Amino acid sequence: MATKMESMTIRELRNTRRLEALLRAGKTVRILKRNHVIGRVMPDEDPHDPKKIEWPNFEARRKKIFGNRVFNAVEDFLKDRHRD
Repeated sequence: MATKMESMTIRELRNTRRLEALLRAGKTVRILKRNHVIGRVMPDEDPHDPKKIEWPNFEARRKKIFGNRVFNAVEDFLKDRHRD
């Protein structure tokens, strides 16, 4: 049996506590204007377990390309401008 979807009017959206409580309970909320559905607000998949982003290992990539060389950007900039 399907559960009844919660509804809120545009005016009721001012009550953010109620909206937050419904979303935390995992419920989708229909947004109504003059008794017509104009949108839906859905909860995040799992707010307690954010997706972990796997970043590349930039340090290892830099070492593979440049080795252990140290770059001083200011000195290089001044040499390019002939201002030793």
